[in-house]
Amino acid sequence: MGPLPDSESATEEQLFRYEALFEDISVPVTDEEAEALAGLFGPDDCYGMAWTLIHIIETAPNRPVKAYQEYAEKEWIIHLRTRPERR
Repeated sequence: MGPLPDSESATEEQLFRYEALFEDISVPVTDEEAEALAGLFGPDDCYGMAWTLIHIIETAPNRPVKAYQEYAEKEWIIHLRTRPERR
């Protein structure tokens, strides 16, 4: 399905589909799965879906934040990278 759409253009069908797909993910995810999931962040929080994605990614055992360099400029990756510092 690709990255999450922005909140303004997301359809109800897309939101239900992402929600179902995220619910089907078994946690904890592997580091490799977390890296692949990092590519799904869109331009905004997509009605909270980005937070769901962050919580799934955070279950990875090593939280390979440095592996997300491909997406380093995305707001959500920056948030994910700095999140451990806030705890």
